[in-house]
Amino acid sequence: MENLTKSYGGFTAVDDVSFTAEAGRVTGFLGPNGAGKTTTMRVMTGLTPPTRGSVTIGGHRYADLPNPGRHVGVLLDASAQHAGRTGREVLALGARTMGLPTSRVDEMLALVSLDERESKRRIKNYSLGMRQRLGIAHALLGDPSVLILDEPANGLDPAGIRWMRGLLKSYADRGGAVLLSSHLLHEVEQIADEMILIGRGRIVAQGNKAELLAGQGALGTLVQAADNELLARALVGAGHEVAPAGAGLRVSAEPVVVGQAALAAQVALVDLRAAEGRGLEDLFLELTADTQREAPAATTVQGGTR
Repeated sequence: MENLTKSYGGFTAVDDVSFTAEAGRVTGFLGPNGAGKTTTMRVMTGLTPPTRGSVTIGGHRYADLPNPGRHVGVLLDASAQHAGRTGREVLALGARTMGLPTSRVDEMLALVSLDERESKRRIKNYSLGMRQRLGIAHALLGDPSVLILDEPANGLDPAGIRWMRGLLKSYADRGGAVLLSSHLLHEVEQIADEMILIGRGRIVAQGNKAELLAGQGALGTLVQAADNELLARALVGAGHEVAPAGAGLRVSAEPVVVGQAALAAQVALVDLRAAEGRGLEDLFLELTADTQREAPAATTVQGGTR
């Protein structure tokens, strides 16, 4: 994907986006609702024309692929199936369209754990989790080399999410390329080899988890002293950044440096430890702060009634 842009009138949904999802890897495409993930995937699969830029899959536009379901498995909306058909009918129609044997239908139903009774139920009677399983089965039906999945974990219970992680990881280990969009950051960071963070249609960061978090600098120290104010003055005087943190302070220096400063200032310490690093979620919320609907939750509550 190179310099992909999609505009609707004066609104730019996707703004100059470029990245590559490589074979043998799971690429996580992360962003809040409205960030441009689904629009990007719709352009990739030929459902929405780009305003500028280009997308190729294996060197070809999706529209130019012969029998595209044999090359690219797509799940953009688990509810986008005829509600009056059964799960088995949906897969059977897909198999017929792709020129696949009917035995492939049974293989996919078994793979996603939809039993014979469930496969004969009409989709209007499926739960969202069952629709997601059927959608994943349909995406894998043609044994494609690329998977493009938009929020596939929606509606799955914890066991289903773990199952999906294992399925996609196994697929990538066999050489497939997976592009997985989600706002469930914790789930994606457990499986993704590469993560692309998008906000307001633009990529704000990309890399593996270690690379994304490496730019945060020193983690610093959490410290509590018998006299926090005196210690803070000593640390600031030594050129360190200091901020309140609970009952103590967070300092942009290693614990040994903070301890030495406390000794020089003759301040007794109650607690001294290395600060824990932020997770991917903290980094993502910081990078997309201007796209969030909710303000940060207050850390203190004043007053109150019984």
